[in-house]
Amino acid sequence: MVGSYEKINYSLRPAKSIERKMLCDVFRRLSAFDKVENYQYIGFGSTYFSDFILFHKALGIANMISIEKDKKNKERFMFNRPFRCVNLEFGESNEVLPKLNWDTKNILWLDYDGKLDSSVLADVRFFCINASPGSVIVVSVNAHPVRRPDNVELSQLPAHRLQKLREDVGDEKVPPDIKVKDFAGWGTAKTFRRIIDSEILQTLNERNVERASGTHFLYQQLFNFHYADGAKMLTMGGLLYDKGQEHVLAQCDFKNLSFYQDDEKPYVIEVPNLTYREIRYLDTQLPIKEDEPPTLSAVPKEDIEKYARMYRYFPTFTEADI
Repeated sequence: MVGSYEKINYSLRPAKSIERKMLCDVFRRLSAFDKVENYQYIGFGSTYFSDFILFHKALGIANMISIEKDKKNKERFMFNRPFRCVNLEFGESNEVLPKLNWDTKNILWLDYDGKLDSSVLADVRFFCINASPGSVIVVSVNAHPVRRPDNVELSQLPAHRLQKLREDVGDEKVPPDIKVKDFAGWGTAKTFRRIIDSEILQTLNERNVERASGTHFLYQQLFNFHYADGAKMLTMGGLLYDKGQEHVLAQCDFKNLSFYQDDEKPYVIEVPNLTYREIRYLDTQLPIKEDEPPTLSAVPKEDIEKYARMYRYFPTFTEADI
């Protein structure tokens, strides 16, 4: 099977780039729990290692592990490794995660290019059983509605999507109130978030059975992104901490982040198409002052509003000789 990295240049996806920088801001606030550079970062670097490059340069994290399932192309991954502090582990995430050190605080980004299935939930469960307080989990999955197979009539497609989800994650993992109509548009992403969130909370409840109430592990969702650089994608996740650290959580002030979402309501990353000249002009009017929104008569108001929401994270791609 051809790896997705051979089809998509992950470093040139604008919404993904914005998301990556927003996550960097989240991780920066973990300093209330520990120095961010003391964290271990675990991700799926692919051949581009975009998240590894950003988090090492911006946050100083030097303990980094990239899980690569494509064992046949080890040489290519090793060649593209951006820093010697990035250690590569080859194999499926279900195989690799149990081999890693979980005694330290971890940032785990399970950045899948496929849809939610039982393997994803197994990784989520493993994290929730083993992660140390102060650790963060990020889960990205393809949330595009399942396409109609040739042998399925159009009228049968909604029921097929529900049945496919039950097959992929297990019937007991699907909320009983989910209906066939819930998979249209961004409905698949909303359903996926509910299933992942339930897996986190259920696993922590099991982990807390033998712990004193004052030391229970808790989970705080910090972000719930919807975006589409092509296919619809969901990224959600948050912080694992124990009840005795509630004052530390408050010090992080996550709620002050413009994209903070602690419930089912998504933060939609929509990238307007603007020229570099338009961007430079709008930047002179930002950040927004009360009752003084940026204006540019030639650009639709909706695009200006989208840009103003996330201008600090907006990517700029240009051609250069390196």
